Amino acid sequence: MMTKLISRVAIAVGLALCAAGTAWTQTYPSRPIRWIVPFPAGGAADLVSRILVEKLSSSLGQQIVIDNRGGAGGVIGTDIVAKAAPNGYTIGTIIFSHMVNPALFRKLPYDSANDFAFITLIANGLFVLLVHPSVRAASLKELVAYAKVNPAKLNGAVIPGTIGHLALERMKSIYNIDIATIPYKGAAPAVTDLLGGQVQILFTGFGPVQQFIKSGKLRALAVTSAQRSPVAPELPTAAELGAEGLVLTDWWGVVAPARTDKVIVARLNAEIVKVLALPDVKDRLFGLGAEIVASKPEEFDALIRAGIPKWSKLAQDAGIKPE
Repeated sequence: MMTKLISRVAIAVGLALCAAGTAWTQTYPSRPIRWIVPFPAGGAADLVSRILVEKLSSSLGQQIVIDNRGGAGGVIGTDIVAKAAPNGYTIGTIIFSHMVNPALFRKLPYDSANDFAFITLIANGLFVLLVHPSVRAASLKELVAYAKVNPAKLNGAVIPGTIGHLALERMKSIYNIDIATIPYKGAAPAVTDLLGGQVQILFTGFGPVQQFIKSGKLRALAVTSAQRSPVAPELPTAAELGAEGLVLTDWWGVVAPARTDKVIVARLNAEIVKVLALPDVKDRLFGLGAEIVASKPEEFDALIRAGIPKWSKLAQDAGIKPE
């Protein structure tokens, strides 16, 4: 009798907990959401996130607070998401570097594949090779020639682990040129120093720097996409210039901590995809050189799991050593 009674109580408690959990997810979100951007304000990841959050707050009926936590190539902010309570109230932006960081850091504080619930991709980004106007090069070919004649005299800004870091190291490897790499916490401070001439080379997202390209304060030599972008059709692609090894595509996506309820992940996915379909959001992202590529959670998860070994090997082949 006692055993049967205990079993009945256990079943009743289990059903009650399930009901409570269902009710909780149905009322989500019932309070503000914290959105971690693991890079400083002003960079491409920050701008893309803010465009999305502005509309998503209205769609979800709750305030979403952007929290910029830059440092270590996005690892610091991403770790905050990984270790947050899996309740949907802390989510964040990740970028291409999420797949490369396992090869760049000997001891990541999280598992890039298993410590996250992958909600959706946002967009692919246009990446551009920039030089300071003091560099006597108007093309990739001329930059390589200049670097060979002036070994170790050019400084390249990098945000460790990002596609820009990988692109610079691959360029050095492909053309056997000596360029010093100077690490930065994010694109915004790197661009500031490029404008000031403290560094002379930078691979970065097109959107935040297009004003400086148009004004002549910075010189764009090429984009890393496979095809010319309608945002900057005058810029040649790396493939056109015979540098297929520099054809790299950046992207932005949204994640939550692992074990976040699938109902919440599905809700966030659906609402973000709706926002990405809005004409004004499309136009603003297009202005940043971004191509919307919303995805299902399982598609995003598969991309990460396939990408980690692929890009980690490419990083190692490019001579990037783990820190």
